[in-house]
Amino acid sequence: MPGASQPRANVVGVGLIGGSIALALRAQGWHVSGVDHDEARTDRARQLEVIDQVGLDPDAEITFVATPVRTVAEAARKALAGTTGLVTDVGSVKAPIVAAVDDVRFVGGHPMAGSEQEGVDGATVDLFEGAVWVLTPTADTDDDAYARIRGIVSTFGAEVIALPPERHDELVAVVSHVPHLTAASLMRIADERADEHVALLRLAAGGFRDMTRIASGHPGIWPDICEENQVAIVAGLDRLIAALAEARDQVAASDRDALLTDLSRARAARVNLPSRYTRPSELAEVRVPVPDRTGVLADVTTLATELDVNIVDLEIAHSSEGQQGVLIVLVEGALAERFRGGLLARGYRPSIQHLD
Repeated sequence: MPGASQPRANVVGVGLIGGSIALALRAQGWHVSGVDHDEARTDRARQLEVIDQVGLDPDAEITFVATPVRTVAEAARKALAGTTGLVTDVGSVKAPIVAAVDDVRFVGGHPMAGSEQEGVDGATVDLFEGAVWVLTPTADTDDDAYARIRGIVSTFGAEVIALPPERHDELVAVVSHVPHLTAASLMRIADERADEHVALLRLAAGGFRDMTRIASGHPGIWPDICEENQVAIVAGLDRLIAALAEARDQVAASDRDALLTDLSRARAARVNLPSRYTRPSELAEVRVPVPDRTGVLADVTTLATELDVNIVDLEIAHSSEGQQGVLIVLVEGALAERFRGGLLARGYRPSIQHLD
């Protein structure tokens, strides 16, 4: 049994992601219980010391649901009914799940991390180090619940951002779902040509291997993802097909100038992908007086994401009197004024203090 002061958590679904969450929790001193529809998986997780015990702990402070997308909502509702703590999930589609789980103790989530490994045997304690972990609070989300879940996830080494559920699905279709289908299509084409030219796949080095690496992920999860996020994925594929058609026309017409312009733009965008902060001196503390009401934290954090301002840490200071509190947000110093301007436009009155 866990000690009286030891925090307790559940992980529902002890595969690669769920197992890695369990390891990350245990590394932070948590007692972790695991649940899976396949008893052999929980037995294996216990054998590998990924979890401490099998079964749903009703007194767990938090439950992570790491089941296939189509089963997340049902599993989350069961976790809410069977525990007194908070519940979050890791599904790569958010809008239908958040809509189906209407409870202030639930906050949707999605770690943008993975591995070519499969199952709990591939789980690692550092899978989320440096990864982006999206949380999808809504106007009805309890601020303290969101802040606590965000704080726990941050201990895994992840960069936590907030997005509305629908916006998450639109963006993830572009940066994850469509790229996976693209990589799989390229790999399928290469495999078909390999039947004609034995040497083809031997030439598949460097860029081709890098570009198609994600095609080695577990295929079993993708039919559900494509069904749940169908509209956004189809829209993304349509944009990709149009872009490829344009490139095809430029090549066919020997339009060197247009081709060079598009390739240069793509290169500049790739080089300028955002990076994380490196030193505390690059950070600033933004204090935001806020009304003590549900949804304020979701509003402020999703605004930060819209403005491309990375929130490094946050704290809610509730007032012991009245209906006011202070949201203390740590952000990249160079972007603090941008964040302040956005907050002012929404009626907040923030102040900035740069860290020495």
